[in-house]
Amino acid sequence: MGITDNFDPETWVDRYGDYLYGYALSRIQDSPIAEDLVQETFLSALQSWKQFEGRSSLKTWLTGILKHKIMDHFRKKNREGSADRSLSIENLDEFFDEKGQWKQAPAKWKANPHNLYEQHEFMKVLQNCLSELPGRLSIIFTLREMMDESTQKICQTLDISATNCGVMLYRARMYLRRCLEINWISGKTFEDSR
Repeated sequence: MGITDNFDPETWVDRYGDYLYGYALSRIQDSPIAEDLVQETFLSALQSWKQFEGRSSLKTWLTGILKHKIMDHFRKKNREGSADRSLSIENLDEFFDEKGQWKQAPAKWKANPHNLYEQHEFMKVLQNCLSELPGRLSIIFTLREMMDESTQKICQTLDISATNCGVMLYRARMYLRRCLEINWISGKTFEDSR
């Protein structure tokens, strides 16, 4: 029995639709776009089914297609100029003094960061913070930290230098740090949310 004998696209949406939608939404933070990317994933899978060699599960293969669709989305968004080209982050100096030292030490996190990812409430706060980042910073942070893309691939996708990428990642992390401190850490401790 060959791989194409298991070709049953009518079951794909029921089996993998929710997973793929969640995967896309966690990286895009825009429900209609996530839905579109999942639909495009299923269409691409249908069109390229004969090239599927079965060396991975169907779910893994579909996720790989979706990952490329997400990269294409970010590439297109970057080209359309919807991203912040100026890279100006007001008040970035407020984190450090003239000697480069923290003006105020980062707040203590009381929980294991790996467990936080699974906490729905924390993820809502994180996604809200991500949505507040200027376009290009959000794209770069998502590609690097949520999709685990290499700096080299990010630079190729967005047509930027490694230095520029590093600076933008740093700025994104500083914004997110501040946002999480204001909206999560100062409001309650991680232990309170268990």
